[in-house]
Amino acid sequence: MKTNITLIGMPGAGKSTIGIILAKDMAYGFVDTDVLIQISRQKTLQDILDKSGYMKLREIEEEELLKVNLQHHIIATGGSAVYSDAAMKHLSKESVIVFLDLDLDQIRDRIHNFDTRGIARSDDQTIEDLFEERVSLYKKYSDITINCRELHQDELALDIMKKVMPLLN
Repeated sequence: MKTNITLIGMPGAGKSTIGIILAKDMAYGFVDTDVLIQISRQKTLQDILDKSGYMKLREIEEEELLKVNLQHHIIATGGSAVYSDAAMKHLSKESVIVFLDLDLDQIRDRIHNFDTRGIARSDDQTIEDLFEERVSLYKKYSDITINCRELHQDELALDIMKKVMPLLN
């Protein structure tokens, strides 16, 4: 029985913003898993990256995602959640997985702090590399893809609700 909606997508796609709107509109709880990581580790994502590297951040992210056990929540994941098959399978047991799809140019326009935002990536990976690597993973794990290119946040939330409601129990 699926009662949650999990939002996946690139950094800057609007997972947290749209997630909050969805939670309000649906009277659901809201969880941002990047915040869960920061609370549990008492460090920012960038601090974890700087001190321990991107693979450690991905490992921590997987640990936190595997702990998620919620009902009637909107879950906004970090952009790198899709690197963990175990975490995505865990989330998909309780959630309809929604990929918030944006063009690379729109991601570039929204991300002005690529090097300090706490994005789990190797030092030599560009935003273009990351986009190319992750989009296929987002598509692999998503139940629904939402084209976020032309709609306002409130319109996107409504579109998500319309498409997800028949899949929730």
